[in-house]
Amino acid sequence: MDVPVAANVLGTLGATLTHPKLIPQIIINYRRHNATGLQPSMMMFWAWAGVPLGVYNITSSFNIALRIQPQILSFLSLLTWIQVYHYEKKWSVTRSLLVVVPIACCMAGIELGLIFALRHGSERGIDWPQTLMAVLAAVFLACGVLAHYWDIYTHRTVRGISFTFCFIDALGDLTSLISVFFQPKLDVLGIVIYGVELVLWLGIFACGGYYNLTPWLREKRWTRTRHGSENAGDGVSIHDMPSSTSAFSTSSAQVDVVGLRDRHTATASQA
Repeated sequence: MDVPVAANVLGTLGATLTHPKLIPQIIINYRRHNATGLQPSMMMFWAWAGVPLGVYNITSSFNIALRIQPQILSFLSLLTWIQVYHYEKKWSVTRSLLVVVPIACCMAGIELGLIFALRHGSERGIDWPQTLMAVLAAVFLACGVLAHYWDIYTHRTVRGISFTFCFIDALGDLTSLISVFFQPKLDVLGIVIYGVELVLWLGIFACGGYYNLTPWLREKRWTRTRHGSENAGDGVSIHDMPSSTSAFSTSSAQVDVVGLRDRHTATASQA
């Protein structure tokens, strides 16, 4: 379905929603001078995902918004990644720049070289490298989101995950996915790239429904039982956990925060 205007509008919307969402996280880190709860591996996976994604989108002649989108992803992900080391590992600004600038230059050089190589190969009828770029982009994007799944599995909770930002990211993937449908030629690999991450975000929401809705229903049932009988006292205690101040903080970070708070309360009571 060749609708250039729709492709550009949806691609721009997808680029606007998907990756600039990291900007609030960068600002939060800067203002509070820490990056508590952020996993550097997730940011690095997303940074490297921008390389094959950029190569694929450019060599596939996607709309201009989808060509720029991977560059924004890599830049903002790298910036967020180095903030973790600057604030949490106490790296100096100079050391941080000496590390992140060469990595960024390396990524840019690899992407530029691959673009020329793939275009030359395409002219000679060699298409498998383009398929490889699509696979690598999907894998790296998925690995970034899978960090949340590991924390959810380990701690059996979704507390600390910002579902607002997850929703924004999922909506960006959805609009980018729809944008691919309006390209002059239906690109299956492009659909897979954005579809994989979208499905994983939907899985995060499903986990949120399971881990948040079930305790809420259990608490409601216990409340009705307690009011209906004077002897009811073995209900389930629901501990309120602080909401995340990080766009992408993980469940483990919030569990650690609650553990520290509980130990502090116990110490104060003994004193």
